[in-house]
Amino acid sequence: MGSFDFVTLFFLVAAVIIFLQLRNVLGKRTGNERPPVDPYSPRDGIDAPDGQDRGKVVQLPRRDGATDEDNRYAAVDAFAKSGTPLNEALRRMVDTDAAFDPKEFVNGAKMAYEMIVMAFADGDRKTLKGLLSREVYEGFDAAITDRETKGELVKSTFVGIEKADMVHAEVKDSEANITVRIISQLISATYDKAGTIIDGDAEAVSEVNDLWTFARDTRSRDPNWKLIATESEN
Repeated sequence: MGSFDFVTLFFLVAAVIIFLQLRNVLGKRTGNERPPVDPYSPRDGIDAPDGQDRGKVVQLPRRDGATDEDNRYAAVDAFAKSGTPLNEALRRMVDTDAAFDPKEFVNGAKMAYEMIVMAFADGDRKTLKGLLSREVYEGFDAAITDRETKGELVKSTFVGIEKADMVHAEVKDSEANITVRIISQLISATYDKAGTIIDGDAEAVSEVNDLWTFARDTRSRDPNWKLIATESEN
């Protein structure tokens, strides 16, 4: 029991000594201390040397030597050769929409192409209306209506896209236009009322070469592009 009391007393004395040392090092709270720094709050209240603006954040130089402009157009320069008309046009698109990425656009155009081709074959006006401009939709709708009136049926199988290249881009006022050459493979046949094939082939794979132009109003909050023109190169 005596041994236990001695050990307990030893640790109590050690704790008091440590507390006093910490108090001397850290100081006493007087109520006039500055509040702890919040790294996420505005830094206007931090004292700065005379002649410096307290409300501005100092930009540190980039270690890789790249400028903000280089990084802004990095995706464009990786997609189209610098100094070419296509590169310049795509840079203007980045100026109007900093999130624009030409590679991602082409991927989206390929997806839209398949959706539009299949929706047209199926007579799916609802899908077409959301992907086409008013003028192009009216043309597709007229062709579908003509098919329905004649009792014709189209059966298509989308095999895939062999190649998709951006061939032209421009910004006119607030409208951005991009033309893509798409080479796809498709199995398609049109049947009459009697079920006889009157166009295409139900088994053969056909290569389809199209030039499609997509557009978007850069002032609009709607990020989606719509098909505004089609041209076949077959």
